Amino acid sequence: MAEILKVSDLQVYYGSIHAIKGISFDVSEGEIVTLIGANGAGKSTTLNTVGGLIKAKSGSILFDNEDTSSMSAEKKVQKGMALCPEGRRVFQQMTVLENLEMGAYTRPKGEVQESLDKVCELFPRLKERYRQVAGTLSGGEQQMLAMGRALMSKPKLMMLDEPSMGLAPILVQQIFDIIVNMNKQGTTILLVEQNAQMALSVADRAYVLETGNITTSGDAAELLESEEIKKAYLGG
Repeated sequence: MAEILKVSDLQVYYGSIHAIKGISFDVSEGEIVTLIGANGAGKSTTLNTVGGLIKAKSGSILFDNEDTSSMSAEKKVQKGMALCPEGRRVFQQMTVLENLEMGAYTRPKGEVQESLDKVCELFPRLKERYRQVAGTLSGGEQQMLAMGRALMSKPKLMMLDEPSMGLAPILVQQIFDIIVNMNKQGTTILLVEQNAQMALSVADRAYVLETGNITTSGDAAELLESEEIKKAYLGG
């Protein structure tokens, strides 16, 4: 599998706080790779830096063999990255359809309907609620909308930040089933998730972040069986 993302020696600061301390990781085409760790470990900061919302002090971010370290978030979307942010951040006063169309702002108009059809195939509930104002959707539906909106840009790499946050267990399973389905349909996924059990159960590989450092990495299924990981993150 070809490497689609390669992050090398990434250093990120918030003022004087050293949030990300020289981490390196990679994602290959067709994979689901997850970053797990406790609150404050630097998972969301990593995604936001890769996605162009935060500027790194140093290090490199190669996407599709191109250095995107200093690229704007908009340019990265045009290149094929999409970030589904923590907290969903849907446009509350706009309809479901309008939210989805906003996700396709970088696409030629002639390709938007094709993307809408694909998103509605993955998220049939969104089609049922096309005309509904997004702010009136349930938490699970808003998460589906945020993921669908990100998919509208037809990304090569989808970055998902805490997709299960605040959802009931039955909805968490549903969201992760959709993530697996998205991946099977050809979308490479970089997943940040505090529910380590779920993340490791769907991922191919995983990296463990602790206070801005990668402390462990490897095959996700093997890490799921690791006594150290169980004790630290799985309540084992």
